[in-house]
Amino acid sequence: MPAKPSYLGLLNAIAVAETAAGVALGEWAEMTTDKRLAKTLRMVAMREAEHGLAFAKRVMELGFEVREPEHDPGASLSKVVHSNRSDVSKLRALSFHKGPGGTDVFDSMFMDKTIDPVTGGLLGRYIAEERDTGWKLKAEYDRLHARDQAKKQRAAAKAASGS
Repeated sequence: MPAKPSYLGLLNAIAVAETAAGVALGEWAEMTTDKRLAKTLRMVAMREAEHGLAFAKRVMELGFEVREPEHDPGASLSKVVHSNRSDVSKLRALSFHKGPGGTDVFDSMFMDKTIDPVTGGLLGRYIAEERDTGWKLKAEYDRLHARDQAKKQRAAAKAASGS
């Protein structure tokens, strides 16, 4: 058996979490009634699922198997996705109303100087795509939030005019 890379746990965690996210976001895409959001969620779900497969493949290329954790890594995401919340509330609960910026969980991934070039390339692509996903979902939040605010303003104006 090959020597265990110091970053194997990171690769495993990404493989497991991204696979779970792909499933949950795909389910949300099927549940929402907003066609634009559904399209974005389907794209993001495919991206997440592809990340899960790519990282699982890398773990295998390094001579190991993906290890599933005892707890469900997608449980909290799935709980929000399957709740009766509005899409805006779901996006907010999952912190997609903020968008990427400042420091994030990805900043420390390249601190390990033993990461090989193939894994480094995979991580770089993953980080760029995850940040892009954050921007896409923030744009959806902003659009849906603005729509909801406009509806509230119209309803308030209608109520004030006595119509």
